[in-house]
Amino acid sequence: MKIRILAIVIILLGALAGYFIYPKWGIWERVNIPFRLGLDLKGGIHLVYKADLSKIGNAEKAQALEGLRDVIERRVNFFGVSEPVVRVERTLGEDRLDVQLAGIFDTKEAIKLIGETPFLEFRREQEVAPVGTSTEPQIIFLPTELTGRYLASAQIQFEPTTNQPYVEIVFNDEGAKLFEQLTEQNVNKRIAVYLDGAPISIPVVREKISGGRAQITGQFDPEEARLLAQRLNSGALPVPIELISQELIEPARGAESLKKSFFAGAMGLLFVALFMILWYRLPGLIAVIALSIYVALSLSIFKIIPVTFTTAGIAGFILSIGMAVDANVLIFERMKEELRRGKTLHGAIEEGFSRAWTSIRDSNASSLITALILWYFGSDAVKGFALTLGLGVAVSMFSAIIVTRTFLRAFHGKTRTQAGFFYGSGVLGNKS
Repeated sequence: MKIRILAIVIILLGALAGYFIYPKWGIWERVNIPFRLGLDLKGGIHLVYKADLSKIGNAEKAQALEGLRDVIERRVNFFGVSEPVVRVERTLGEDRLDVQLAGIFDTKEAIKLIGETPFLEFRREQEVAPVGTSTEPQIIFLPTELTGRYLASAQIQFEPTTNQPYVEIVFNDEGAKLFEQLTEQNVNKRIAVYLDGAPISIPVVREKISGGRAQITGQFDPEEARLLAQRLNSGALPVPIELISQELIEPARGAESLKKSFFAGAMGLLFVALFMILWYRLPGLIAVIALSIYVALSLSIFKIIPVTFTTAGIAGFILSIGMAVDANVLIFERMKEELRRGKTLHGAIEEGFSRAWTSIRDSNASSLITALILWYFGSDAVKGFALTLGLGVAVSMFSAIIVTRTFLRAFHGKTRTQAGFFYGSGVLGNKS
């Protein structure tokens, strides 16, 4: 009785998971969590930028690129772009930033969104020898280590006497130390604040400034100052970037890819179900029910995490379905062997699972290790495949060992003759 109650609970759990995947005709419609679809399934914009690391030391390049990725990711999230993919890579000797914006189709707005992120830097004053016929020394401003990568926050403020707006910036701990050193070394000299390569403020340093706070002044109106503060808060670029490639993937193209992927998965599941039922009779039907619960649970997990679905990710999930079926095949064949040896159906079920478990464990463990390696070392497309495959394999072990076993136990009998009801008497041979 307890086994049958557990079987009913598992069925209800599967039904609940199925409803979570496709909530209709109920209150869950209001809290429906959509599946995340990647650029190839949803359509959107693919932008590639070249990063200029000429002013960054070799030891700091990796950190600067990671900071660049974080800044762009924060910015697209700040503006509500769904499921952005932002990564850095080295291609043809160039450091590049790859940006994928699924569900966004206004290319100009997307480029503006990324390109508006300012590059903030502080330059120190330096006298150089006269040039040409001039007898006066020339003043230039040389770049320093202090850039927007060390910015913690920016906020609009107003001068109490003139009511003129300015932007107060606060550096992080490392930036505060650099700013203190810079002001200490340039007392009675000018430090220029450059934004996107143009000077916007060139104040004279009167004394060393501690505490990591500075002011950006200029001929701002309140709206300009507010937008500057907003842009700086959403991320000041640690290095300049240049757009070198753009691609628009139309929603119809993405919808077609999604339709084909869904059709392939549905047909694969249908043929597997027919094979299992025709070859294994009632155990095959039980396996199909367990497989349906497996699919519902897996897709629910993909929703909750959430996993971004791509064509490669769907392929990984479909492959995990095949591996889930493979576990059931191993179990059922072991059960057949035990029934041919004269065991009761109950004994064959227990012995079949016991003998098949080591094979299932080892094969799934190797698959999980492979998926982990692919996820750790692979590209984004490979990572999507590895993630859905790994999660699917993990859930398939639960499906085969817990779900299928519980259902078979709920139907088992104590006599060998009931095996004919399961498999048909022709497959068992004579009792030994």
